[in-house]
Amino acid sequence: MDADTIREIFADVLPVRVTRLFGGHGIYDGDLIFAIQAGGEIYLKTSDATRQRFVEAGSEPFVYRQRSQPRDLGYWKLPEAALDDPDVLRHWVELALQAARERASAKVRRRG
Repeated sequence: MDADTIREIFADVLPVRVTRLFGGHGIYDGDLIFAIQAGGEIYLKTSDATRQRFVEAGSEPFVYRQRSQPRDLGYWKLPEAALDDPDVLRHWVELALQAARERASAKVRRRG
């Protein structure tokens, strides 16, 4: 999946910035990364507050293997229904943005 295809997927919801990331892509709203693309799939950022909704939708986590150890980065696969309906996509993107903002805010508090 290339950057133009990713931008097209999100076009009805928000304009995204796409960068190369670990053989895939990082997907941003401004400077806030809220999704990644890897292996032809899009994964959205989750938090403790939002993860259960992804589980209930039948989503699966993105697992990165670091030194042959699985590492959960907190991204879960975009539910298939979101690719067919901009309103459904908007719902999932809003959850991902919420999780990404929480994560960014927590990083600022730790530094401060």
